Amino acid sequence: MSLNQKRNVLSPYLTAGAGYMSSSANTNASNGANTGFGENWFVPIGAGFKLGVSKGVNIDLGYTVNFMKDRNFDGVNSLANDRFSYAHSGVEIALGRKGTSQLQNYSAIAALREASAAESAELKRQLALSEEAARRDREALTAKYAQEMGDDDGDGVANKFDKCPGTDANTVLDGAGCALKVPAQIVREKIVITKADRKVVDEAIRNLEFDLGKATLRSTSNLTLDRVAALLVEKNFSLKLAGHADNAESVKTYLVSQGANASRIEATGYGSNQPIASNKTADGRQKNRRVEFTLY
Repeated sequence: MSLNQKRNVLSPYLTAGAGYMSSSANTNASNGANTGFGENWFVPIGAGFKLGVSKGVNIDLGYTVNFMKDRNFDGVNSLANDRFSYAHSGVEIALGRKGTSQLQNYSAIAALREASAAESAELKRQLALSEEAARRDREALTAKYAQEMGDDDGDGVANKFDKCPGTDANTVLDGAGCALKVPAQIVREKIVITKADRKVVDEAIRNLEFDLGKATLRSTSNLTLDRVAALLVEKNFSLKLAGHADNAESVKTYLVSQGANASRIEATGYGSNQPIASNKTADGRQKNRRVEFTLY
């Protein structure tokens, strides 16, 4: 039987041994006298083969020769030791559980080797599956990382952190990839005040007169003030009135009555704290009742 093969269909075998037995034989005498019992050694030597019919059944065929250490075993005293032989046939049936029964033509080593090979193949298969799954996971993670850390819209912000995908590459962005809300630039028209404009204001200042002791404008001031009002309307200038008595508001009121924008005229009164002449004389006090004009 081969150790590399779990089960053999044909299994030849040889047998040899030694035995000791007691026997007696009838002699060839006419009266058939018995020789009596004698104890002798014998050596059985045999050969045969087993034919595997199924996993648990064998047919056993064999032939055995028994060599006696006795010359009178058969009742005839001869010059050489006696021997006898026999052939046999039989059926071997394994008892016990069906899955674990073993007959002589079954190799446990080959079965163990076969089981180990099957287990090794299964482990290799499981390892290959695990490696394949790990490879797919790595590829998926690599693809996910490449997608998340890529910059599809080219705005300099990775896709993972880009809350406003699709922005133009030259857009000014915040850290989330969204366009910064830049305040609209306020374009202010540059105001140019010419010498002619200043001359109109200067003439109004020189001709500005109030009633004595009052904030009431005299009619002699109207002509030059009308020119100032027209200038404010035409060129959208702003005007600051600094009155050194209670007359700045009177000038503003007159200019507004002539069409000037009230929101562009600022009237500030300083009272009598900044005189330009002595307040001890009537003429000095009249001069101190002045209004200064500032275009801007």
